[in-house]
Amino acid sequence: MHDGAIVACRGCDGEVGGECGAQPLAPTLCEIVESNTLKWLFVGGKGGVGKTTVSCCLASLIARRRAAARGAAAAAGAPPPSSTSSSSAHGTASVASPLKADVLLISTDPAHNVSDAFGQKFSKVPTPVNGVPNLHAMEIEASLETLEETLKLKEGDNTGGPNPFSDLFGLSEVLTSIPGIDEAMSFAEVMKQVQCMDYSVIVFDTAPTGHTLRFLSFPSVLQKGMGKILELKSKFSGIFSQVGTMFGLGGPGGFDLESLSKKLMETKSVVDEVSAQFKNPALTQFIPVMIPEFLSVYETERLVQELVRFEMDVTSVVVNQLVCPPPGDACGLCRARNSMQNKYVSQIRNLYEDFHIVLLPLLHNEVRGVPSITEFSQNLIVPCERAHVCFPPTNP
Repeated sequence: MHDGAIVACRGCDGEVGGECGAQPLAPTLCEIVESNTLKWLFVGGKGGVGKTTVSCCLASLIARRRAAARGAAAAAGAPPPSSTSSSSAHGTASVASPLKADVLLISTDPAHNVSDAFGQKFSKVPTPVNGVPNLHAMEIEASLETLEETLKLKEGDNTGGPNPFSDLFGLSEVLTSIPGIDEAMSFAEVMKQVQCMDYSVIVFDTAPTGHTLRFLSFPSVLQKGMGKILELKSKFSGIFSQVGTMFGLGGPGGFDLESLSKKLMETKSVVDEVSAQFKNPALTQFIPVMIPEFLSVYETERLVQELVRFEMDVTSVVVNQLVCPPPGDACGLCRARNSMQNKYVSQIRNLYEDFHIVLLPLLHNEVRGVPSITEFSQNLIVPCERAHVCFPPTNP
């Protein structure tokens, strides 16, 4: 399944093939919420399926759980819980570090909705979420100032000289509006967090599928691009220096090829680390969200196949907006929608039989504000009884 990849059934100790008789995995995100190792959580899918709602609920659950764990450890006089981190890019051994309580929710969608969901204005600066202890949120904006801050490319930065890219050919305004700049800004924030990692977990409320795939492709694109640039520099450094001197870019305060090369190598090292962490299932999980309709189901399947190609781990899917009419309901529209959705839920169960499949009901009211998010988030860790009654698993 999934582009020819063999996925081991998680109910039979990794044995592939055969009749193992394994029970379906729990229809919850408890494993993700309770994990002490995960650092990066991506919530993605087609536009309009409820990604923001799920990401806000998930971030709230993790923030409360980690705050409670630290509080319990402090009350008992025990050391705080620890997370095991490793750097597969550099081959270093795993080390245990104190588990930080704070969780960061980042919106990478150009049309931000996290502020609307919590009823609180967020900006490019991480801001505490009122009513949810230990949770911060931010919305990344594509502006030249933000790009320079994130990449430390301001005039007179730590290289000691002017930045050759500070206003490249006077095109600063154009650079902030070119296609893909939002994904570049999001990845720049990831690079920043990798270096400081002020938060125990970072949850991404991503843009619709196409934008998200471009964002996830940035590590490989940057690795190839910077590798080529450094290769050219090593081959033609003498020519570059002569051309720089010819155009008056050499000397003090001018274009410093060695400083630029050093900056590129440092950046490439961070990109390599990001790539390694994204491919580490102990550190990164992607959670697709869909609704039980044709376009959403098949776009999600294509998304999962691309994630397999990116070597990112996917163990759970969320099916949202399920119509659950009460017994004896006379609404013809509700019964018709329920019947149609049942067909697609059955297909989803067949496609993702070795995944955690979380079913979320369509509510009469919007999920907005901390109280509603807190209440709805329980459906991620406790199966919604109404949804499972209305959408029972079919016998093979």
